Formats: sequence, C-alpha cells, structure tokens
Amino acid sequence: MTNLVVEVLDATDLMPKDGQGSASPFVEVEFDDQRHRTQTKVKDLNPSWNEKLVFNVSNPRDLPNKTIDIVVYNDRKGHKNFLGRVRIYGVSVPNSESEASIQRYPLDKRGLFSNIRGDIALKIYAAYDNSSLPPQAHATGEPNPLQGFHTDKPGGEDVKSNEKKKKKKEKEKETETRSFYSIGTGAPPPPGPPPLFSAFGIDSQQMKDKPVETRTDYGRAAQPASQATVMHMQFPRQNPEFNIVETRPPVAARLRYKGGDRTMGTYDLVEQMHYLYVNVVKAKDLPSMDVTGSLDPYVEVKLGNYKAITKHLEKNQNPVWRQVFAFSKDRLQSNLLEIVVKDKDIGKDDFVGRVFFDLLEVPLRVPPDSPLAPQWYKLEDKKGKKARGEVMLAVWMGTQADEAFPEAWHSDAHSLNPENLSTTRSQVYFSPKLCYLRVNVIEAQDLVPSDKGRVPDTYVKIQLGNQIRITRPSPMRSMNPVWNDELMFVVSEPLDEFMIITIDDKIGPEKDEILGRLILPVSVAGQRLDPHKLPSARWFNLEKPSPTEEAIAVAEKKKEPKFSSKIQLRLCLDTGYHVLDESTHFSSDLQPSAKYLRKPSIGLLELGILSAKNLLPMKTKNGRTTDAYCVAKYGNKWIRTRTLLDTLHPRWNEQYTWEVYDPCTVITIGVFDNCHINGSIDEARDQRIGKVRIRLSTLETDRIYTHFYPLLVLQPSGLKKTGELHLAIRFTCTAWVNMVSLYSRPLLPKMHYVQPIPVRHIDWLRHQAMQIVAARLARAEPPLRREAVEYMLDVDYNMWSLRRSKANFNRIMSLFSGLMGVGIWFAEICNWKNPVTTILVHVLFLILVCYPELILPTIFLYLFGIGIWNYRFRPRHPPYMDARLSHAERAQPDELDEEFDSFPSSRPGDIVRRRYDRLKSVAGRVQTVVGDLATQGERAHALLSWRDPRATAIFIFIALVWAIFLYVTPFQVVAVLAGLYLLRHPRFRGKMPSVPFNFYKRLPAKTDMLL
Repeated sequence: MTNLVVEVLDATDLMPKDGQGSASPFVEVEFDDQRHRTQTKVKDLNPSWNEKLVFNVSNPRDLPNKTIDIVVYNDRKGHKNFLGRVRIYGVSVPNSESEASIQRYPLDKRGLFSNIRGDIALKIYAAYDNSSLPPQAHATGEPNPLQGFHTDKPGGEDVKSNEKKKKKKEKEKETETRSFYSIGTGAPPPPGPPPLFSAFGIDSQQMKDKPVETRTDYGRAAQPASQATVMHMQFPRQNPEFNIVETRPPVAARLRYKGGDRTMGTYDLVEQMHYLYVNVVKAKDLPSMDVTGSLDPYVEVKLGNYKAITKHLEKNQNPVWRQVFAFSKDRLQSNLLEIVVKDKDIGKDDFVGRVFFDLLEVPLRVPPDSPLAPQWYKLEDKKGKKARGEVMLAVWMGTQADEAFPEAWHSDAHSLNPENLSTTRSQVYFSPKLCYLRVNVIEAQDLVPSDKGRVPDTYVKIQLGNQIRITRPSPMRSMNPVWNDELMFVVSEPLDEFMIITIDDKIGPEKDEILGRLILPVSVAGQRLDPHKLPSARWFNLEKPSPTEEAIAVAEKKKEPKFSSKIQLRLCLDTGYHVLDESTHFSSDLQPSAKYLRKPSIGLLELGILSAKNLLPMKTKNGRTTDAYCVAKYGNKWIRTRTLLDTLHPRWNEQYTWEVYDPCTVITIGVFDNCHINGSIDEARDQRIGKVRIRLSTLETDRIYTHFYPLLVLQPSGLKKTGELHLAIRFTCTAWVNMVSLYSRPLLPKMHYVQPIPVRHIDWLRHQAMQIVAARLARAEPPLRREAVEYMLDVDYNMWSLRRSKANFNRIMSLFSGLMGVGIWFAEICNWKNPVTTILVHVLFLILVCYPELILPTIFLYLFGIGIWNYRFRPRHPPYMDARLSHAERAQPDELDEEFDSFPSSRPGDIVRRRYDRLKSVAGRVQTVVGDLATQGERAHALLSWRDPRATAIFIFIALVWAIFLYVTPFQVVAVLAGLYLLRHPRFRGKMPSVPFNFYKRLPAKTDMLL
C-alpha cells in the first residue's frame, strides 16, 4: 500500500476577506479524485495548522504524472472565499519522509484580476510499504517525465482514467499555471553516459519545446539527496536553482510608494543600516612619557570586544590623526565607548589618558544634516581625575549614507593594517577618456639605405605604448616610397604619450634595417571637427637611427650641411567616434568622445546593492570563508563596494546613481573575492564569484525591481552556482520625448556610419581600449584589479568556444522555428487538414485579392492585435544569465577544457589533434550548408547566363509567354488562379515534384568546377 502524505504546516500574510480586516482560513487538498481539508482557523491571517493529510496512491508508478492541488479558502459559514492556491506535480514528490523538507510556496491567483498574497508551508512525501517500491522511471525503461506525459505502458484502465481527468481539467479556465520544483542539495547523481558526438545537431524534442515563462518567486528550501527535477507541463525547464527570485525588502522607496508619497531620498533602495562613528581628529598638550621628554602617541577605541587603533606618531605632543572608525549597531556589545590615548613603547605601552561616552547620549545624525563638529575633551587618568592633555573627538550615530562611511575604518576590518585596509574601502572610479588616433602614412622622400646598390623594400612601423601597427610594404620599391596606408590607435587623456615612427627596409627573411626614426608627441595631432573633411598632411624630418659618437665627430669635422629624409603624415584625433571598450551587444555607453557631440541625459539609473547569500567559501585553505565585494559598471563610471570580511552572507546596502543617455544599454554587476587583505603579493588575483547583466530597455520606468540573481560561473569542471546577489534597481525617465526619439536614431555616433572603421580593426582596437582602461584603474587607490576589469568587460568574448557556438546555433534554430511553424501551418492549409480553416483562408484570400487596398491595413492590424494579446504575457522580471540558453548546463567537459585553454594552446598534442578533428567535422557541416546556399544562387544566376543554352532558351521563351499573358489578363484574375492552384485539394495533387522545381534543379551550378 502506497500513501501520499501532505503536511499542512502554516501560512503567512493572507489576504483579509471577511470585511473586518481578517479571515478564517482552511486548506483543501485534492489528489486523484480524493479531497481532504484542514480545520478552520478563526480570524487569523497567519494561521498554523500542523495537520497531516494522507491520500491513497493506486498506482505508484503513475505518481509522477499526477498533480496535487492545494487551495486556501476563507470559511464564511455556508460558502467560501478563494485565498490562493498551489499546484505541485508528482514528479517533485520525494520517495520518503527522510528526503522531504519543509518548503514555502507563494499562493497563486485564480484569475488575472485576483487579489491574492501570502505563502504556505508544506511538507510532501510518498510513504511506501515493503510490498511496493518507489517508481524508478529511468530504471524500468519508462519515459522521463521531463519529456512529456505520453506513455506507452500497459494498463488501459489507468490510461483511460488519466485521459478523463485530463479532459476534465482542460475544461477549467485557468489563466496562469505555477510550477514548483524539487531542488537537491546532496551529492549529485552520477552523470549519464556522454552523448554521441553531434556538432550542431539538435534532437526533435528540442525543436518542439516552446518557451514558457517561469515563475520564480517560490521558496528555495531544498530536498536532500534528490535529483534536481523540473516540470512545467510537458516542457523541460532550466534548473530552478539558476532562476531569478523576486523579493520585497523593507526599503524606503517601497514604503513611501504605499503611502503615495514620492519624495526621493538618498538611500531609498537599500535597507537602512546604523553605525556608531568615532572621528579621532587630534590631541594637544599631551604629557611627556619618555626619558627623552617626548612620547609616541596613538589612540585606542574600545567598544565591547571591538578595539580600533590609530597610527602612532613619533615624538609628537600635539598629534593629528584624522581617522574615522565605524561600528555596526547590530554588533554593539556594550553601552560604553572608551577612548584611550597611549604612548607607544618598546615593552608595554604607557597609559596617557582616556575619555568615556555613554551610547545612550550619542546624537543621531542623518544626512543632509551638516557634519557633526568635533569637540575638545579633557583626558582622565585611571582614577577618573583630570589628567594633562586634551583630545578632539566627534561621536555620533549615523547610517551608510553618511559622508564618513566610505573612508571609515569599519569594525569588521579593525584587525587589518592601514596598508591592507585601503583595499577594503568602497570607491567610485571613472574610466579614462578615450579617443581614436588616425595616422595616415602617405609617402617618404630621400631615403638613404646602407647598401647604395639595392632598392629598399620599405614599410612603416608605429609604436604607441604597447600598441604596434605596421603598414603594408610600398607597392613601388624606390628611394621615395608611397604607402598611403591608414592606421588607427587608441589614446587616452592626458595626451602625454609619444609615438615612435620608423621606416624599416626588409633586407632578409628576418632581418630589417631602420632607415629613419621619428618621435612625435600625441598632442601634435589636432582634433577632427568636420567628419567630411580630413586635416592637411604635414612633412616631418626623420632622424638617423642611433648614430655613434664617432660618426657624430666625423660629421662635425666635415661641417657638412644637415641632411635628413622626410615622411609625410596626416594625424588627427577622431573624437566623433565612440571608443568601444566592451562588446556592442551589451555596451553600457554609446556616447562619442567629443563632449559637444554628446546627447542630453534622459533619466537616472539607481542601483541598490543589498546583500548576497549562500556564497561559496573561496579561502578554505587559509581557514577563512569569503571576503566579498561588488563592482558595477555603467558608462564610464565604475563603483566598488566595501569588502565584507570572512562571511558567506554579506550585507552591503550601498546605493549608487548613474545618468542615462540611452535606454538601449546594459549595466554589469560583478562579485569578487578580495585576495589582498592580508598583504598578499601583487601577483595574487581576486577570484570571480559571478556577474549579472541588466538591459535598461527591458525595465519599466519608475518601477523598483528587487530580486535575488543567481551568480553563475563557468569553470573547466562545469557550471557552478556560487551564490545569489540581492539587487534593487530603478530606471527613472526625465525626458520622455527624447527617450522615444532615440529609438529612431542610430545606435552609434554619426562618425561610425560616415567613415566606418574597417572590420579587421574593430576587435584589435577594442582589445587595446580594454588594456588601457584596465591599466589605468589598476593604478587607482584602492586599485580596481586588472582581472576584475577584464571579467567585467568580457575581454575573451570573441575567443572560439564550441559551447557558445552551439548556443548561437540553437538561437538561430529557435528563430527559424517560427518560420518553420508558419510553413507547416500553410502546408496543412494546402492539404486540407482542417477543411473549415482552409475554407476561411480561401475566403480571406479572395477578399484581399478583390480589395487589395486592405492587404497592408490587415497586416498591421494583425500585428497590433498580436502585440496587445502578448501584453498579458510580458516578462515580469529583468533579464538575467540564462544557463540553458548559454548551453552551459549541457556542455561536455572536453568542450569546457577547450574553452578555458590558453591561446596558443597549452594542451598535449593528442588532445589538440582530437579537438582539431572535431572542429573539422563541425566546419565540414558548415561548409556543406554554405555550399548548398551557393549552389542555389548559382542556379538562379544560370537562368540568364546561357551556361546551359537550352535551359536559358526555354526560360526566356516562357518569360515572353508569361509577359504577354500577364499583359492581357487582369492581375486579380492571375492572383485568384495562382492562389486557388496553391490551395488546391490533395485529390488534385501528385507526389512527384512540380515542373518548375524540376527545371530549377536541372540548372547548372559551379560545383563541378571545384577541385
């Protein structure tokens, strides 16, 4: 005997339904035509039942195909009001009580306009006796429930009963379906056998899958030792651990919205956190403590078990420290603050004096209040008597919005020395202003090679920092070569770098001779203002390469007139371009370099970085967990939050603001583990924990989005979830007309279209821009490490990856699946699969032919109707990293190892050879597809090229006949005849190909001319 046990524990925050601000809820559970209910809890919006409902399971193997409906009602003495429901699929039910855990499910609406809230706690599991075994679908050969409900197993009665239940449920009007999942936290199941190699092949099941919106605001309680299974009707879904989860934190903006007040605050997207601030400014008239008549003073701030120390100043009786300490109010362990002045000594430090503060009397300061003015306090000795000396202090209670917060020495970092403390502070950075430098190398004159008897083979090499570009060799070998080649570089302000320009003569295979050198500052190049006009070219004198002292002395003796070769260059700073330092697909800035060409701001982007949870420990070898900090980039502004030490659940609650100039941009937020807090060497690299991208155009204006975003990192071992990041984001539009008009303007500045940058240069220039930005930010204080900048900018985005190629191929196939669906639908119309639909299409076709002026209005009205219909199903959440779309969940280990391989490859030869063979197979399929496309195009070209004289003669004769026929026949008659022919009944169709198709297939292509 098998039973299904549903433990109904409690519910919270239910909707009041009795008209008196309360409700009397009870729970009704239905499974397999069995219905049980709990007791009624009178006038309780947070009821607790703790009741166990038991159902009989007639066929345990059919449990994965059944559903459990849990409905919460309000008992009104004779009738009941709907309070919410939950639907759970049997595939997610654990096989024993030990595997089950309590999970909280948000209550779902019954209709589109239902007003439902709250959640319910349930514990569901199956109870098997010794005579029955739990269903093992995969072991017994039954189909995986992820592949659908259709089974071919015996047992006609069960199948018939299931069909009846299915028909009965289809009659119910359900506008929204919720899906819940079982998430395993134990050891993962053993991986199945690797699939057979298929480069870009996808199975028919994937082609049939349709995208279904995922509702992700459900509880994340895990079920140990159970495989992560996903079920949404018959469609396989992404692992629910990788989904986004909506939250409702008590931020000030949401609370104000409920009251109808829209007053903006500085920190209204984050939870308010209170800190005790202690500003130690200076001291005066301190007594001498050493034999030498001086002292080395420092201040010790004590609060419970926390102790903070300022730097000590040698031999100074009037020291100045100007250090601020911050103690989190949540961690205060005492109501007494003690500030002690001590003298640094070789053995035990000497006591100088102290000051006490009662925390109950500390004033509260909230910006925009003015900063609290420091005051002088007399020092006391250990007996409480006045001692010599005074100390200037300011003590107040504030929040993270305080101006002292970024530079304060926080309580969780008091153990760090001042050098390492700087790496934990929050900071705002700005990328350097970048622009393109265009160098047009035109010609040179009067070159003097060392070998007078040979004509030089010359080219020009230009070096600007780490950027080296070479022109093509001169087409004419002479002493006055002409190149007329154009090179582009990325430069940053201030323009204080130098270009080294050399003319090299290629003497041998690996031997070059420098014929002249020129060193120019970048500031020589003028700014290009007119995109249609280039600046005039200039001649520059070349210097001899590194002349020896002896040669200089001989030249001075002869007193020969100075002679030099010349080179003609055209230099300009192209500030009309936007310098791409990140991929255009998720760029955060599209503004040109020139300020006078930039568009006005259209709004504000506000980001609140609240917290993170369930981070993976990154420093297990060092006895620590994780020292996490966040980095966000939008436009040229970078922000870095404070590093929270040794915690897997950091709470930052920091808010930042950006001006928005274009809504079609993306903000990137990354989480990293700080590896430089213990004086680590500079070679240590901050470890990446994950990142999130959010496109602003997908956000509704003035709406607050608060979600937990999964942090996913792709590693050689596979996809790993490293935690969840809690963000609040709001996009506020201040210029609606300007924002709407942007959708009609080009994405990039005008210069990109007037004088496009060659495609072969774009990736190289983007890489150089990334290197400049990374190098500049790495020199800031605290530095934003190069590895963090490269990860945020996706420096390796354009590198080859078989996984990414498969993902892009699947994107293309899903794109064309809609066209394939239209083709299948039209084929069914032509084959009269549904006679009523086919007749309606005939009628519509005849109406459009008789009234052609209705064609375009009908099309646009149809598009309008589709858009209005799809508004109901619009995305409710911001976009996030989709592991299924990225093909990251199904990537093979060898594919990931290849993706993380260095360039050039560092793997053994046999592995590289195997990968090369696989790439050849993939390229062979691509080559075949490209060849087939070329063949069809060449056949079309052969219609009139007389390559096949008989085919061309037939075609032009038929064209003449059709021209005469169409001239004398009304167009509407031709359209009706053609349409009726295409839509003719299958009885009038043959299985053989049509005459035009046969004629086209016989046309010649150039495939027979290939070697």
